[in-house]
Amino acid sequence: MTSQYDSEAEIRTLIATRSAALRRKDAKGVIARQADDFVLYSLAPPLRTAESGPEGLDAWFATWQGPIGYEIHDLGIAAGGDVAFCHGLARLTGTKTDGEKPDVWFRLTLGLRRAADGWVIVHEHESVPFYMDGSLRAAVDLKP
Repeated sequence: MTSQYDSEAEIRTLIATRSAALRRKDAKGVIARQADDFVLYSLAPPLRTAESGPEGLDAWFATWQGPIGYEIHDLGIAAGGDVAFCHGLARLTGTKTDGEKPDVWFRLTLGLRRAADGWVIVHEHESVPFYMDGSLRAAVDLKP
């Protein structure tokens, strides 16, 4: 039987691997541990994003020059049985192809379930975007 601590370690590894893939702009690596019924709500509910597959991610990655800065702070994990919940504060930085240099912080929430071959991400919610200059911007102001 897997303990809560073993589950948390597995989930932290999954999230670290996924974050590294995002920084490299590796779409297949980002989605490698997503469930078949994965749902993403990005930046403000109820904006459901259908572009969470490799084609949508590759199109989004093409709007960035070089690697993407991505880090998660204060990651909290609650795991029990075959379900887990994670939340943290994420930071996205880099240079867009139009020269813009976003520095966006947002709340990241993940829902996971245990599958036969390990944990998979079922739900991702990114919310409350804000910039380090203290300004809040609506989700429509953030260009993917």
